[in-house]
Amino acid sequence: QFKLIVENPEKPVASGLQVTAVVEYYPESEEDLQDRLLLLIEDDIVDIPLLGLIPCCYLEIESDINFGAVIANSKIISKEISIANHGSSSGTFKISYDGVVLLNIEPTSGVVEPKSIKMVKVDICTDVPRIIKEVIKVELEGHGCTEVWIKAVVVERVLKVLGVSCGNVLECINFGPVYFGSSKTEQISLYNESPECTDWVAVLEDNAIGGEMGTDLQRSADAVLQDLSLKNRTRDIDVSTLILCIPNQGTLQPYEKSLVTLCFSPKFRRDFGVNDSSLKQDYVLFLRFEAIGNKDGYLQALDDGTAFTVNQPHHMELALTGSGLPVMLTFNPGPVIKFMDCFFGEQTQVLCTLRNESECLPVTFSFRKTAHFNIFPEKGKIKKRSAKDVIFSFSPHQIGTFKVKQVVDIIGTGLEKNNLLVLKTKSFHHMYLTFIGVCKSKRKNILFKINPGITPMISNATGQFVADGTGRYTDTAPVAMLKSTQTQIHTHRINRNCKGDALTAFPNDRAASIRPSERNKKYRTIFTKTERYNYIDLEFSYTDCERLSKEAHKEYYADFISSLRQRRLQKDAARQFYIYNNSVSIGLKPAEGLMSPKISITDFHKEKLQFKMLPLDENCLLTSRKLAAIGSKSSIKEIWSGLSATPYSTQEKEDCSLTLTSKQLHQIFIGPSTMDFGDVCVYSTTARKLHIINNLLVHIWIQIEIEIDELQQTGPLSQVVPPLTKTHIPIVFETNTLGMFKRSFTYTINNQHLGHVLVVANAVSVELELSAREVILNPIPGYLAETEFRTTVRVYNSRNHPAEFTWKPIIADRGTAFSIRPTKGFVEAYRDLECEVVWHPGFNSPEEGEFNLCVRKGNTIKLKCFAKVTIHT
Repeated sequence: QFKLIVENPEKPVASGLQVTAVVEYYPESEEDLQDRLLLLIEDDIVDIPLLGLIPCCYLEIESDINFGAVIANSKIISKEISIANHGSSSGTFKISYDGVVLLNIEPTSGVVEPKSIKMVKVDICTDVPRIIKEVIKVELEGHGCTEVWIKAVVVERVLKVLGVSCGNVLECINFGPVYFGSSKTEQISLYNESPECTDWVAVLEDNAIGGEMGTDLQRSADAVLQDLSLKNRTRDIDVSTLILCIPNQGTLQPYEKSLVTLCFSPKFRRDFGVNDSSLKQDYVLFLRFEAIGNKDGYLQALDDGTAFTVNQPHHMELALTGSGLPVMLTFNPGPVIKFMDCFFGEQTQVLCTLRNESECLPVTFSFRKTAHFNIFPEKGKIKKRSAKDVIFSFSPHQIGTFKVKQVVDIIGTGLEKNNLLVLKTKSFHHMYLTFIGVCKSKRKNILFKINPGITPMISNATGQFVADGTGRYTDTAPVAMLKSTQTQIHTHRINRNCKGDALTAFPNDRAASIRPSERNKKYRTIFTKTERYNYIDLEFSYTDCERLSKEAHKEYYADFISSLRQRRLQKDAARQFYIYNNSVSIGLKPAEGLMSPKISITDFHKEKLQFKMLPLDENCLLTSRKLAAIGSKSSIKEIWSGLSATPYSTQEKEDCSLTLTSKQLHQIFIGPSTMDFGDVCVYSTTARKLHIINNLLVHIWIQIEIEIDELQQTGPLSQVVPPLTKTHIPIVFETNTLGMFKRSFTYTINNQHLGHVLVVANAVSVELELSAREVILNPIPGYLAETEFRTTVRVYNSRNHPAEFTWKPIIADRGTAFSIRPTKGFVEAYRDLECEVVWHPGFNSPEEGEFNLCVRKGNTIKLKCFAKVTIHT
């Protein structure tokens, strides 16, 4: 089958020349051949082997597929395995798998072209945590059967709370005793022990079993139960003000740690007027770290369309304990401290003992500065159950009776408003003392000497006499020579008719009279009433234009301020008019005779819940009671139709373009996350509700992406859900293939945040069931002989599709004496049908008979019938 084509040279081949030979191969059968070609060179013989090979395929496949570690989030994940053909002809493969773990293998058979690769997709479902180690058998042409291992580790999404220093798992954080109004922080590490990125949020459980809010755990149970005021006070405590978690939401990369700061800030409540400042308040709270998508409560649809909440353990719970203590600092003497009377320039002291009655915490105090009083030391620290002496000094700087309120600042640690991660030393509590001191004056006799001259002892611009010293004085000095200012004895006759509005100048003010004064005021001498000359320096004084301009400016700004006041008063009047100008309120005030309604604790609690529905602060923790209050509001407002498919209004477009935080996503419920249709008949249509609850105060846009043929009848695929609204989308399932169905579809929130829902169904054929496989027909008492025997059998359809049936008798050798009706018909889904069986007696009638209940495209059931005949002798 080999053919050599060559022209052998007759002469020797010169150097540099060549001889070419061609070997042709013509196979006559599908088998490989082997031969040799002899080359004679001078005296040497070269043996050249010849091989004739038939074209064939050479298939190779990977030995395993490793999905690695994945999260159990009820999602369908896929990987591809390659089948390579390195041969020169096409090769076939066939894949077989007998297990139930692998959902889908596509394709299971096929042809791989030469020098090409064929990809095979393998799907697994991450519905439960487990270790997947499955084997599939692949028959490769020319290679025989090859095993390929499918490996995966499906784990739960786990968040762990670790200690910062030790790295161990923490179950409880004990803040210990903390003063009311101060703060104490602890740091923890939040660890994502998962192979995927995790969004998390912190939720404070304020209604958990075992929680305590403001209870003194050292008191007896009877004392606590009898304290009804304590029960009323602790029921409405907003625990989000007690515990601060920074950050309270975020995203963790796989196996990443994040530092979280917890702050405990107890606050003493006096809402109900209970005077129990010495009361200790213990708190036991639970902080839950949840992964978004694995909430504690998610919706599942029942057969009747209702929804309920199922709790799942996919969260980390951390217990928080702490005690709130009041500042128990006493003053002896106090709080009113009276100092002994003293004279100006003297000082009195009082020794005061400050005692810290607290058994747990020290106290740091600081006295504020107060006029006329000195304190030593001004600040200090007193250990628990200890005392410290402080000296209060009264050093008056003026005469009189002093009654001041001395503020005592209690110093501790608290959070800054701008930076909540930093604790700042500040005053968190104030105590007050009352200081009372009297400064008396010393008596001093003032002697006036008559001066025959014209210079008084003390004078001022108005000519009023002021006595020197601290003694009492009158409006006019008791010296006769100065009474001349009130007479006209010495007045010059030229000046007797002058106006009385002129100011009187003393004789010794000549040195001061040359200064620039107000030009509209005139000064006259004290005796002769002669007008005093005033020198005006034109270089420094205002001109007439400047004075007029200055007055105009003053008048302009005075008018501007007055107009602002008038405008403000008009707005306030208009606002009051609109408030009282309505059909409900007529402007009456409770103080004018109407009694205010009494507000009960229940009403107050309802107002609290309504207040909690306002937008939450970014640093404020989510609490279980707040979520329940918002959820109850959205559950009441149910809308099943009429929603927009796309954002239409300006507000909707603005809301639906927002990027939601983890805290906001936690308040959106879309579920159930696993939608189980159960047994579904092929060629039937079944619907389940995908519930959507929007507990936010903004619109959200839900878009569903479905590429599964079995769910193509689902609609609508897009909805804009209003704030605080509950709705649903019907998911329609229809299949023509028997077997287990598990596929997932995705949805997006605001076209950004991705989620998925797993659809599970078992596609079965239609099936009918009988109430009994055997029936006995008895004669009816009182009936004549040869009367037909009758009984009934019930046919049940427990499937979701109508079933068509036919009764077919099984004819024996003796025939049959039984009949059944109706012989054919339909049984609606989840209904039953009663059939009547009749035995016709005769001379040779058989007493036994059989029927086959044949269901079209379904099962077949055999029914045996017996007639019980009684022979009377």
